[in-house]
Amino acid sequence: MELDDRKLKILTAVIKNYLETGEPVGSRTISKYTDINLSSATIRNEMADLEELGYIVQPHTSAGRIPSDKGYRLYVDNLMARKEAELIKREEDVSRKEDLLIEKVDKVETLLKNVAKVLANNTNYATMVTKPKYNRNRLKFIQLSRVDEASVLAVIVMEGNIIKNKIINTEEDIDNEDVLKLNILLNSTLNGLTLEEINLNMLSKLKTQSFGHSELVNDVVMAISETISEEENLEIYTSGATNIFKYPELSDTSKASELICTLEEKQLLTNLVDDSADDAGGIQVYIGSETPVQSMKDCSVVTATYEIEEGVKGTIGIIGPKRMDYEKVVENLKTVKKQLDIAFNRQKSTLDKDE
Repeated sequence: MELDDRKLKILTAVIKNYLETGEPVGSRTISKYTDINLSSATIRNEMADLEELGYIVQPHTSAGRIPSDKGYRLYVDNLMARKEAELIKREEDVSRKEDLLIEKVDKVETLLKNVAKVLANNTNYATMVTKPKYNRNRLKFIQLSRVDEASVLAVIVMEGNIIKNKIINTEEDIDNEDVLKLNILLNSTLNGLTLEEINLNMLSKLKTQSFGHSELVNDVVMAISETISEEENLEIYTSGATNIFKYPELSDTSKASELICTLEEKQLLTNLVDDSADDAGGIQVYIGSETPVQSMKDCSVVTATYEIEEGVKGTIGIIGPKRMDYEKVVENLKTVKKQLDIAFNRQKSTLDKDE
């Protein structure tokens, strides 16, 4: 059922008041809102309808109401629609702010740790930022070079120009001509493949065509596998975990302990990252039970996917109570998404010039 304007105004007033105070909201409080201009009795009737429709709930026997997950969802959806409409108007303001939040740094890790820290300070919630990575890394090129009689250098290049060097020790006697032949064989067979696509049948075929260097081919494929697996390990930077103690609904000993453990150990956060990655670069809001992480069922989580080039993505997330300041959180995420885009493009331009 679609809410009429009056019910929507009252629901919005209940949510905004609860976001600010964390206390159940009564009809007398709502009647003081100048843009509503209704009697307490009329507001009580409308609130009763909203409760029956599942948008607000009565936590105990007092007259006050608090938003339900369904109420938050409607509020957030309306907020997101309004924010999208305002996005073009805000572009100039966002550009002026960009240098205030992210300092110029040389290392990606330092940049992303700074982002997590700044977001935690600005929002007073817990935050997480993942290092950008390719989904399903593909081999772009491999170059073997003879170092000496006992070793070969394998230079492995993956999509995104991720380069890894690996020294492979070998007891096989190999000359430069065989190295050239192996380079042609490996590149013609493996280029453009993911780790999943390099199967046992392919490896067996490579060995039979390896000019007597089957062990070396096996070692090279293992080096490729290790390199791709290493890049696929997700790095997550978190900050502001202790901010959750500022909110009584999350500071219960067992809840807080479980949530902090999740933020510190990080493995469970991969479920949230994987789920967020399905969203094509926009803002994703999880309210209560919508989140894929069990320890965050009493929280709201807002995530954004940033993309530094085609296929290379990372996730930014803010974790707080259901009564978080969604408007402020969304504005911060949109600003940081833009900053990361500028920062990585600036870094990429510098690398291109150096080449």
